[in-house]
This record gives sequence, C-alpha cells and structure tokens, in this order.
Amino acid sequence: MLTQLQGDQLPQWIKAVRADDLPSLHAFVNGLERDLAAVTAGLTLPWNSGVVEGHVNRIKMIKRQMYGRAGFGLLRKRVLLAS
Repeated sequence: MLTQLQGDQLPQWIKAVRADDLPSLHAFVNGLERDLAAVTAGLTLPWNSGVVEGHVNRIKMIKRQMYGRAGFGLLRKRVLLAS
C-alpha cells in the first residue's frame, strides 16, 4: 500500500487488523480512522511534502549550529547562502 499508492486497500487492511488479536494495532487503526479520508488520500495521491520538509530540516540544522552566536540577520544570511 505504501510504496505502490494503493490507499483504496486500506479498508480491507483495517478489517483484517480488527479480526486479529493485536491490541496495539487496534489502537493504531483507531487513530487512522479518526481522519480516514486524509490517510487514504496520503496513501493514494502521488504528491508529498518531502522537498519542503527537507528545507525545513536544513534550516533547523543551521539554526541549531548557530545557537547563541548571533541574531536573526546572520541566520538569514547563512540560510540564503547555503541554498
């Protein structure tokens, strides 16, 4: 389901989990069912936010490296020069 974008199979998977005696997976399925439409879309649609998350991770790393050194101006310069 995850690698082949087959989110339409999620209801069958949930049904199989409910049939088994695995309490920890039951709790996981309860969380999935809270927003089943979003989870299904995430498993079905080809788009993701990986590039954005990569940029956020890079900026946070630079920010951690600069902790206590200077203000926002220097952080801004480092972020702009690093990209």
